[in-house]
Amino acid sequence: MISNIIRKLNSYLSIWCKKNKPLNTIKDSIIKKYIKDNIGKNKIIRKNLKKTHNIFNRKLYSLLQRNDIKNFLRENFIQKMFFLHNRFFVYSELNNLRKNKEWPTYKKLIEEEPTGNPIRYFLYPNSSGNRINHVYHLSVLSKELNITLTKIKTVFEFGAGYGCMAQIFSKINHKINYTCFDTHYVNLLQYYYLKHSNLDVGFSNKNNFNLVSNQKKIKNYKKKSSKSLFIANWSLSETPINFRKKFEPIIVKNHFIFISFQESFEDIDNLKYFQKLKSKISNRYNVKILKNKFYTGNIINKHNHYFFVGKKIKD
Repeated sequence: MISNIIRKLNSYLSIWCKKNKPLNTIKDSIIKKYIKDNIGKNKIIRKNLKKTHNIFNRKLYSLLQRNDIKNFLRENFIQKMFFLHNRFFVYSELNNLRKNKEWPTYKKLIEEEPTGNPIRYFLYPNSSGNRINHVYHLSVLSKELNITLTKIKTVFEFGAGYGCMAQIFSKINHKINYTCFDTHYVNLLQYYYLKHSNLDVGFSNKNNFNLVSNQKKIKNYKKKSSKSLFIANWSLSETPINFRKKFEPIIVKNHFIFISFQESFEDIDNLKYFQKLKSKISNRYNVKILKNKFYTGNIINKHNHYFFVGKKIKD
């Protein structure tokens, strides 16, 4: 595909950047063994995924089976889904962060981790395009809802990628209670990434970072703080309508909502769906749907992206 070629060529822009520090080999072996022993414990429910994500999970399963995950952020199929690197719009996001009064905090949050061997952002080598993008999203959340990020005590992330946002929140609040809902294979990738950051991560709600793939386990989800956040970055909007509706009760259990989404995905009109969701919860939340001013797709596929941000009127 042309997009794969462009992504590969873009990565060469970072060839001059410093290399990531090597991981602790003993710890890496222990974590990999755990993943190998647990890869078959849960199966993917295909009907809950669109075609794009079914293909992705098959490829990820193969990668985990081979235990070849040390450099997982160099894998093209993972970059396509989870990790944007040398995109010029990221520089606009970075400049926006620099102009923010919270820049000293954001500067620390965008410092990249070595796990997964991420491609450093060629215009700011201390970070990656993906991490800058994540922190920029949090700056939008903070600004639009007028909240201090350190006051968020509980987070439920739907589709948590490889765990980047969870790791960022561990720096914002080291006592954060964080739930990552994803497929079992992606949960294992999150385990690998977050375990290398020495976080209390596991498959139980007793862990500070709880990895969940079974919807039944979060059916009775209870927030552990009034300052709780539901977040989903291009994840909820990439699932079938019937499946995402099952999570609406989870969404409205939280004080804050932050969802980023593309105008359409496969055969779904996302803008229409989120406009309906806004109307549905407007009696309980102050909701804004904002156009993402920096990200408009790529040269192959131009389309609009949006932020759905909400704050509960009364808790």
